[in-house]
Amino acid sequence: MLKSDATPARKTPSAPDRNFVPKDNKRTQYVPGFLRQREAAEPGAEATIVEGAVIDQTPSQDTTPVPEPSSSNAAARPAGEIELKLLVDADRMAHFNAAPIIATNARNKGTRKHLKSIYYDTPERTLRRNGLSLRVRQSGARFVQTVKTDTADDPLHRGEWEAGVPSLAPDLALAMPFIPEKLRGRLEAQSLEAVFTADIHRHARIVDLPSGTVEIAFDQGVLTAGDHSMPVSEIELELKSGSASTIYEIALRLAEHGAVKPSIHSKSARGFDLAAGTPPSVRRPSKPRLDPSVALDEAFATILRSCFLHLLQSLPAAEDGRNPEGVHQLRVALRRLRSALDLMRSAGALSNLDMLRSEARWLAQDLSAARDWDVFQLETLPTIAKACPSVAGFDALGRAAAKCQSDAYRKAHRALDDRRCAIFLIGLGGWIETRGWRNGVAAEDLGQLAEPAVNFAQRVLSAQYAKVLKRGRRFKSLSAEELHRVRLATKRLRYLSEFLLPLFEDRKSVRRFSRRLAGLQEELGAFNDMAVTASLLDGLGTEPDSAVAAAAIAGWQARASVGVQPALQSTWRDFTAARAPWSRQAEQD
Repeated sequence: MLKSDATPARKTPSAPDRNFVPKDNKRTQYVPGFLRQREAAEPGAEATIVEGAVIDQTPSQDTTPVPEPSSSNAAARPAGEIELKLLVDADRMAHFNAAPIIATNARNKGTRKHLKSIYYDTPERTLRRNGLSLRVRQSGARFVQTVKTDTADDPLHRGEWEAGVPSLAPDLALAMPFIPEKLRGRLEAQSLEAVFTADIHRHARIVDLPSGTVEIAFDQGVLTAGDHSMPVSEIELELKSGSASTIYEIALRLAEHGAVKPSIHSKSARGFDLAAGTPPSVRRPSKPRLDPSVALDEAFATILRSCFLHLLQSLPAAEDGRNPEGVHQLRVALRRLRSALDLMRSAGALSNLDMLRSEARWLAQDLSAARDWDVFQLETLPTIAKACPSVAGFDALGRAAAKCQSDAYRKAHRALDDRRCAIFLIGLGGWIETRGWRNGVAAEDLGQLAEPAVNFAQRVLSAQYAKVLKRGRRFKSLSAEELHRVRLATKRLRYLSEFLLPLFEDRKSVRRFSRRLAGLQEELGAFNDMAVTASLLDGLGTEPDSAVAAAAIAGWQARASVGVQPALQSTWRDFTAARAPWSRQAEQD
């Protein structure tokens, strides 16, 4: 989650109107790996223990504003919301509202509101580009201005601050305390403009389960930006108290009741894309942040949460289909998840690893053809066609490939629309939140989870590094099949390194090893792309008018493979010469 330089001061419920307060005046308690939000308890309430962390439930008697924390308290998270959206068909909304999980556990029939919101930014979209949004919402006669931050390392959490304002016009001065200091000067020098509006009819209900309380909002309406509009039909699950696993518990029951699509793609993000006329943005994965002293169990939770966030962030672009990077990043996210689950296998017989890995593999397989044809159509074909202008048939070959590409995307979208995909994603989120890998685990394996993660990392990285070196023996004479085996081992080492090298801090050896490992994987990947191209051409069934172009591509890549070998061998030598960052010699860097 993007944060300002210092966590903003938070007012108590007695603060006057027009001063920002955390949503619903919640008090936020940070437990390592989780964000807990709760209402103030009744006077005299005693401390309770939540997943091993003591949380004081005695209400504060101090009504003075809390000062901004110093840098030593930078780990504290700002006030915010924990929510997950489920996208549903508009004509099925009432069906979900009557689902047993809601009908049985809702406090009452809920409330209905008509919410009109305007989202603001500068003409240069300064807020948007820095992971922030500013809106003013009207509900009845009340106007509320809200600042939100994007997620950085937690799939469900977003920072959020609200303030009362007199109209739908924004008050930038009220928002400034919650804007990173480096942006304040630019915002003061620029004017804000309305970017898009949201007109939403909301039916909100409170559902109480033993694990927690969740507000379920059934939202239907429209986003409008200029002459363009987009329908909204979603169920928003927001945690009010208790464990975030409650959100996944309800979402899973709703997914079993009907077709849903889990999403963290906010109305704000959709509205800005609508205004710009662009597909959903695509993000590369962020590296997990691991303290060298962290326990293995906590390290697993952090790594898995990073993988899950990357999955959810990649879904909108993959489902939209206009940006080929969407499918690519979704496949990368699934590979990272499978690597993380394989990593956990090294710690013992943990629960549900094989089932989750199998589901991730199923989804990745149904996306693979779409990515292969994207590379062929966007990179391989145009590059070789431009270099061989005298060769006929490239246009015909492109049309044949476009049909295969379209078929592959239909297969990918069928998989993403499948209820199996939704249940897999929701189940994965709940498994991570409850640390379900502990269930039914032998005592000796549970003991290993409590050990320092850095010891485990040294063993795992050493073993995989040794496997790469073993497969790469006599590198110059390796066959294409043997190079493929080296590539797979290298890719696994790359993912393990991204997960675990943060435990060894920011040493020179870490940066050097990471660069050389990335370079080796890239060279091996380029070599593998040629084999994939050959496979695509074999299955294309080219007509006579495109056969010459297909032969030209095959010949071009056969010649290129000869040129690849020297660069590949040089990259291999550089990689093997780099010290492993987890070795004793590297500790002296």
